[in-house]
Amino acid sequence: MTVTEPEAPGLETDGSEQQSLATTAARNLATTKKSVPQMQGISSRWLLKMLPWVQVSGGTYRVNRRLTYAVGDGRVTVVGTGSEIRVIPAELGELPLFRGFLDEEVLTALADRFERREFQPGEVIVEFGHESNEAFLIAHGKVNKIGPGHYGDETVLGVLAGGDHFGDETLADPNSMWEYTVKAITPGTLLMLPQSAFDELLDRSEALRDQLEAFRSGQPTASNPHGEAAIELASGHTGEPDLPGTFVDYELGPREYELSVAQTVLRVHSRVSDLYNEPMDQVEQQLRLTIEALRERQEHELVNNAEFGLLANADLGHRIHTRTGPPTPDDLDELLAVVWKNPGFFLAHPRTIAAFGRECTRRGLYPESVDIGGNRVPAWRGIPLFPCNKIGVSDTRTSSIMLLRAGEQQQGVVGLHQTGIPDEYQPGLSVRFMGISPKAIVSYLVSAYYSAAILVPDALGVLENVELGREG
Repeated sequence: MTVTEPEAPGLETDGSEQQSLATTAARNLATTKKSVPQMQGISSRWLLKMLPWVQVSGGTYRVNRRLTYAVGDGRVTVVGTGSEIRVIPAELGELPLFRGFLDEEVLTALADRFERREFQPGEVIVEFGHESNEAFLIAHGKVNKIGPGHYGDETVLGVLAGGDHFGDETLADPNSMWEYTVKAITPGTLLMLPQSAFDELLDRSEALRDQLEAFRSGQPTASNPHGEAAIELASGHTGEPDLPGTFVDYELGPREYELSVAQTVLRVHSRVSDLYNEPMDQVEQQLRLTIEALRERQEHELVNNAEFGLLANADLGHRIHTRTGPPTPDDLDELLAVVWKNPGFFLAHPRTIAAFGRECTRRGLYPESVDIGGNRVPAWRGIPLFPCNKIGVSDTRTSSIMLLRAGEQQQGVVGLHQTGIPDEYQPGLSVRFMGISPKAIVSYLVSAYYSAAILVPDALGVLENVELGREG
């Protein structure tokens, strides 16, 4: 066995005699400089910084809009509220089978019987030669309508997208077969009316049976290019023409946004706050990190929440797809064409911004950055492109890019909160003392109240299924 002799006192590690106090011993008397607690999960949270925040008294914000409809344009309007997608009953008049049919009760019953169905690229939705017993409305996405060509091979008969429909004429003939194949080009959403649901209503409604016999009619309705009820006007300065009377109609069931809440209970033992409170206040540091985590959760919900999150509540007609997969300058220009009235800023995952930068470099383009509060931020066409890690990246490495117009005056996107709440610590955030337990643990209820509202549909556009490329 080998025994190591201890070092002799007063000797350095190299064997020489020590002539001064060693640093290891000196540190026992020194005051160590400490940082405040660090937290890797803190991000830039540009969405919270850039959204104008509206005071919401009573916890509810109602978005009133002009009455919007577009009957007679050949397309079926599908609306989404949170995670729910539904067809406007009167819009069923766009289908040849129901054109001119005015029975609101039956149309509403038909609209309620449509079932939601998601599809993926390459999926065959209906197939040539198979029994046709369903009607389809395309809420979002693109599909190819494929049929036999002139020489017997398959050919694309047309491309259908959001607002288009197919198969409704087959409801009148339960024994018919599909005369074409419908295959998905992009991911999307369908609303499907089964033959059985249609037949059930047919048995109950004499008016619907009469409509089925007629099958042909039309009902043009005046509207402006945005689908809003027309406002009658007259122009000119000669003569004394009769001036038209008019009024601006409103939606009868405007959407209301209720404030959501993120909460947690912060617990600190009184012994810790009493004895270990210098040089930093333990409660203050615990509270600071808790609030940072709540604010991160708040931004995540503003992006992803099914009821009020921006990704889920973007209008179906303002969601577009890339031309080739990766995010190109052409794609961002297309997004700017969707939100063309005073666009405010883009939001994208940092990896998506990197993918866009690669596409710009490939084309020899070098977009300039813009100054935002002293920070240099990448931009396209002068519109800042902010990083947001709350916009997810899928397992197949696809993501989304959002473009927003912000502010009430701009009829844009706004953040919602309520200030002046009891025990307010920051705007819309309260810290409430809950008491001390028998084990001397002090508890604080930390609550953040928030939501977001899209005032008009074209305030938000989303570029979906953006390919980021492979790692490395």
